[in-house]
Amino acid sequence: MTISLEVCANSVQSAIAAQEGGAKRIELCDNLHEGGTTPSYGHIKITRQLLQIPIHVLLRPRAGDFLYTRHEFEIIKADLEFCGQNGCDAVVIGILNADGTVDKPRCAELVQMAKKAGMRTTFHRAIDLCADVFAAMEDIIELGFDYILTSGGKTSAMEGASKIAQLIQRANGRIDIIPGGGVSEYNAADLVHFTGASEIHSSARVRRDSAMVYRNTQIIMGTSASEYGIDETDADRVRNIIQKANEACLGSKDT
Repeated sequence: MTISLEVCANSVQSAIAAQEGGAKRIELCDNLHEGGTTPSYGHIKITRQLLQIPIHVLLRPRAGDFLYTRHEFEIIKADLEFCGQNGCDAVVIGILNADGTVDKPRCAELVQMAKKAGMRTTFHRAIDLCADVFAAMEDIIELGFDYILTSGGKTSAMEGASKIAQLIQRANGRIDIIPGGGVSEYNAADLVHFTGASEIHSSARVRRDSAMVYRNTQIIMGTSASEYGIDETDADRVRNIIQKANEACLGSKDT
């Protein structure tokens, strides 16, 4: 079995690096420091023009919880329609009820819209905020989703590895479970070994220095991070993560 990598790409440059490094596909998003939000129409359109590998687009209109208003739901539907019209391969979505269960009627509507547009669907890490992740998984399967992205109800996939392994076992091939959250070349082998996952999810980012010569260091534009550093996916990190993950498979064959 070959382990594949889905890269969470926060820019066109990140998407190009992911493809160069051998990623199976990308999840395109913005604002990774907030857990990811929907990328702009231009971001989606230009990335689609430049990439040959599949593009899955995160549809999350804001940071915070996954309990959406009527207007926010309409935004998600409008964004989904745009993705379908511009050659995207899948959308990454998830809506919850206030009691921590999957909002089945709204999710069903989105899945049907995606299918009509020829796109697949991932239920994202909203599952990690569910009251019962196993019951949520059954709902997600029933709704017709193709993938689940999860950290096993914990901050990182390694912390949630035990629950991810249980999800994969209970899914029994009915849906693809993708571990994500803090995945790197330093833990990819262990994550694959402990969970039995066949694909993993990582941003594979590095922080590069800005090319700006003049710098006003007296201002912060909204986060604690400097405006003179940019987080981008690194092709070498992508290669390393894939290599380490697949070394785990080779090791398991030898034992």
